Amino acid sequence: MYQQDLYGIITYKMKLGGELVPEKPYVPPYSITDAIIHLVAEISEQVGVVTVKNGSVINPHLRRDNQIRTIHSSLAIENNTLSLEQMTDVINGKRVLGAPKEICEVKNAYEAYNLLPSFDPCSIDDLLKAHKILIQKLSNESGRFRSGGVGIFAGERLVHMAPPADLVPKLMGDLLHWLNHADTHPLIKSCIFHYEFEFIHPFADGNGHMGRMWQTLLLSRWKPVCHWLPVETLIHERQKEYYEVLAAADKAADSTGFIEFMLRIIRAALRELIQTEQVREQVTEQVERLLMALGNETLSAKELLDRLRLKHRPTFSNNYLRPALELGLIEMTVPDKPNSSRQKYRIKQ
Repeated sequence: MYQQDLYGIITYKMKLGGELVPEKPYVPPYSITDAIIHLVAEISEQVGVVTVKNGSVINPHLRRDNQIRTIHSSLAIENNTLSLEQMTDVINGKRVLGAPKEICEVKNAYEAYNLLPSFDPCSIDDLLKAHKILIQKLSNESGRFRSGGVGIFAGERLVHMAPPADLVPKLMGDLLHWLNHADTHPLIKSCIFHYEFEFIHPFADGNGHMGRMWQTLLLSRWKPVCHWLPVETLIHERQKEYYEVLAAADKAADSTGFIEFMLRIIRAALRELIQTEQVREQVTEQVERLLMALGNETLSAKELLDRLRLKHRPTFSNNYLRPALELGLIEMTVPDKPNSSRQKYRIKQ
C-alpha cells in the first residue's frame, strides 16, 4: 500500500546515553520552493513588526476574541452548528439551547486551548493528554490512539485511507522524533507536521481539530504572538480549498503544496492581526467604556446611556456610539433601519 511504501517499518537502536533513535530516521517528503522562501521571509517580517510594537503582549480583548473565534471555526469545520454568540455564552457559563454533544465540544475545546501553552509539542504523552481533554465525554477512545482502521470520505467516495492502526504508535513516534530533531524552519516544520498528522489520522475522532491545534502550539513556541493568530478562522473560510490541498498532497506523496497553502493562511492571519491592532489604537477612552458596558450583551441606546450614566444623547452618539460603529467594533441588530425603535447594539464578533 502507498502508506506502507511512504513510511516503511522503521527499526530503532540504542544510542549512547540510553536514547532510542531510528536506524534510518524518517524524513517527510517535501520541497523548498521559491514561494515558500518568500512566504517565510514575509511572515517573519510581519511577526517582527508585531513583536517590536507589542512585545509578546496582545490586547487582552483581542486575545479572547481570537480564542473564541478559533474554537468556533475549528468546531464548525467539524460540523458543530452552534453560532459564535452561542459558543461565547457557553464559555461564559450561560445556559444555551443546543445539542449536549456540541456544548460539550465547546467546553472541551476551551479547556484544551487554555492548557495549550503547558504542552510539549514533541511529547506523545502531552499529545494524548490534549486529545483526552478535547474528546472527553464524547468518545470511549479519548486520550489513546485508534484501535481500528479509518478512512476519510467525500460523500460516498473514499478520499484517504489512513495507515493501519497497529502502525500508528510507531508512525507518531517517528514523526515526533523528526519534529524534535529536524533542522527545519519552525514555520515550515509546523505545516509539515500538520499534514503528516492528518495523513496518519492517529485518533478515532478529533484528528482535524488536534492537527490544527498542535500547529498553533508549534507556531507559538516559535513566536509567542502566533498563539493568538486567527489561523483556524481563515481555514474555515477556505475550508473547501483546505481539503482539496490535503487531498492533492496525498496524491503527490509530497506536502509542498500544503506547506505553501498554510503559509499563505498564516500570512493572512498576521495581516488581520496587524489591521485589528491598528483599529484598536484608534479606540478612545469613550469607545472603550462603551465596549465594556456592552460586554457580551445586546443593548438599546437607552440601556447604554443608563449603564454609562450619561444624559446628553448627542454626546453619547458623537463620542461613543458613532465612533464604535465606524471602527467596526459594534454592530446594529437592525442594520437596514438605523433609526428603528427596536434598534439594539452588540460587540461585533
